[in-house]
Amino acid sequence: MKLEDFRNKKIIVTGHTGFKGSWLSTWLSLVGAKVYGISNNVPTQPSHFNFIKSFFEEDIECDIRDANSFKNYVSKIKPDYLFHLAAQSLVNFSYEDPRLTWETNLIGTINVLDSLRYIDNKCIAIFITSDKCYDNVEWTWGYRETDKLGGPDPYSASKGAAELAISSYFRSYFKKDSNIRLASARAGNVIGGGDWSANRLIPDCVKAWANNECVDLRNPFSTRPWQHVLEPIGGYMLLALALSERKELNGESFNFGPNLEKNYNVMDVVNEISKYWEKIEYNVESKEKQLFYESNLLKLNCDKALHNLNWKSCLGFEETISFTATWYKNFYDNPSRIVSITTDQINVYTELFFKKVLSNND
Repeated sequence: MKLEDFRNKKIIVTGHTGFKGSWLSTWLSLVGAKVYGISNNVPTQPSHFNFIKSFFEEDIECDIRDANSFKNYVSKIKPDYLFHLAAQSLVNFSYEDPRLTWETNLIGTINVLDSLRYIDNKCIAIFITSDKCYDNVEWTWGYRETDKLGGPDPYSASKGAAELAISSYFRSYFKKDSNIRLASARAGNVIGGGDWSANRLIPDCVKAWANNECVDLRNPFSTRPWQHVLEPIGGYMLLALALSERKELNGESFNFGPNLEKNYNVMDVVNEISKYWEKIEYNVESKEKQLFYESNLLKLNCDKALHNLNWKSCLGFEETISFTATWYKNFYDNPSRIVSITTDQINVYTELFFKKVLSNND
């Protein structure tokens, strides 16, 4: 099994203008895939997508809530693979506009699932949800794929509901004698260059420090499964290739997260990334100022991905921060190099990925 197996394959990536979608699309393009991006807008300015537009076979503007339009695009393209990443991905915004969050994350996912019923070619579909799909009671051990779904905020609950929709469609339409094989992938707290979303730790820090401003930190001692964006993306690609060869993986869900031997909290991340900046300032927000609930502890158990896919994270904590900080420093110091920085990081990571993961899957 090699990433080059994607060469000349037609691949739809929904949410290709977003943070993870733009990195996934670039990596797929670099291994020779024909990538068709579908998204309703460019969600942030600046945007990583704006630097890597040339990597796409086609850039399609379509809202996944528009069922008919999306179905028509899928039927026309006849993809060999589909990666569904389009989502409303911010917890705080889900409180401000819960209806939009539910429509995008649940109804949008249903529309993608339903579109697959109308194509007659073989297609592998990977649905990316979130680690927040679990009903987080802040256990000290990692959540497994069989644990209870759902969460208190609209974002988490919508992601748990999307997982139920994926399972329902699989069992109703794609379980037996179908050209469609699908799986869901769960990862969260992904960091890396090119994330400009509001109210996220790394973007908040680099934007503030680049302008010699102070950044406000929420929940400085909250623990998250920090991982570089290329880690879960490599897992998604590996899962898609494995699913094309192994029918028994059809309908399964997989966690993709970092090694849990050592936990890192918000302050650990801030202290490590601050090494790459000349001057930093931060302020810890009081609990009274926080407008929405955020959990303090979240872990994923990734034994299933290790056992079934031989997947495991390749980067240590310091390497993860180094990749991330280097990208942002280049953005502010020499933005003309961003495409080469992105591709260089993918190439470096691919070598590690081959040594630690792919070589054991041949």
